Amino acid sequence: MNITKQIIIAIIAISFIIGIVLYPTAPNQIASHWNINGSVDGYMSKFWGLFLMPILSLVMFLLFLFLPKIDPLKENIKKFREHFDRFILALVIFLFYIYLLTIFWMKGIRFDMGQFIAPMMGIFFYYTGIVLEKVKMNWFIGIRTPWTMSSHSVWDKTHQLASKLFKVSGVIAYFGLLFPAYAFALVLIPVILSSIYVVVYSYLEYRREHN
Repeated sequence: MNITKQIIIAIIAISFIIGIVLYPTAPNQIASHWNINGSVDGYMSKFWGLFLMPILSLVMFLLFLFLPKIDPLKENIKKFREHFDRFILALVIFLFYIYLLTIFWMKGIRFDMGQFIAPMMGIFFYYTGIVLEKVKMNWFIGIRTPWTMSSHSVWDKTHQLASKLFKVSGVIAYFGLLFPAYAFALVLIPVILSSIYVVVYSYLEYRREHN
């Protein structure tokens, strides 16, 4: 087992330990969702409030370990496996960060949730852009549209474009730290528009290639 996977397992284990230690003294309801104004508008029972993120992290980790084994193009995944493992690590760190924010809030520490999430989202989006640049054609990871899956050149061009757009989206998300009133918009709008654009681009590029 490589060092990246060991770190992932350690983070997941720590999150479960935090939940177990805090469970006896935790309130029955724990804040779990914040609106665009930074106000709490959703709660969970203390079990799910303390263990949803650790369970989700564990499930995602196991899923990402399993899917490459059944991919018909798994040999392609081996070509960028190191970057893929680091992407899993980035995802687990991101979920752990969100988990810690909910714990701090539960303990009475108040802050602007959008402002604190924005920089971590920026890091995650930027690294996603790095991974997209390395991804080879497969059935589970990357921009998988009917057109990218039908042409290696369309796959490569779409992912090169997606890599740039996600990096830009990551940089824009950082500004949520400086402008907390617009944090959610700065995080969500660029990445949503980028995702829509690369799907449309893959279709247009496929049409251009076959015409």
